[in-house]
Amino acid sequence: QVQLVESGGGLVQPGGSLRLSCIASGTIFRIFVMGWYRQAPGKQRDLVALVNRDGTTTYADSVKGRFTISRDNAKNTVYLQMNSLKPEDTAVYYCNMKMLTDTIRDYWGQGTQVTVSS
Repeated sequence: QVQLVESGGGLVQPGGSLRLSCIASGTIFRIFVMGWYRQAPGKQRDLVALVNRDGTTTYADSVKGRFTISRDNAKNTVYLQMNSLKPEDTAVYYCNMKMLTDTIRDYWGQGTQVTVSS
C-alpha cells in the first residue's frame, strides 16, 4: 500500500520561509509527476507547483519567483521551498504524485497546514 507523508508546515510571519517535504513509501515502480496543491478555507484546491521526472517545472503565477519545487527520485521525495511568504499563502498544502504501482494513478498526502500571520 502506497502512502504519502508530508512534513514541514507551521506558523510563520509574513516574509518568512518554510520548506515542505513529502515522501512516498510502498511498492512503487516509477513516479512520473510530483506536485503540491493547496486549499484555503472555503476555496477549491489549486495547483501550486509540479515537477516532472526530468526536472521540468510548472508554477502557479501567484508563487513564481518565491517558491521552488524539487525532487529526489532515489528517495521518492518532493520538496517545496517557500520564501517571501504572504498571508494569502495560508492554506493546507497537499502533495500529489502520479505513479506506477499496480496501475498508473494519482496519490495524495494527508495535508500539512501552513499559516502566515504576524
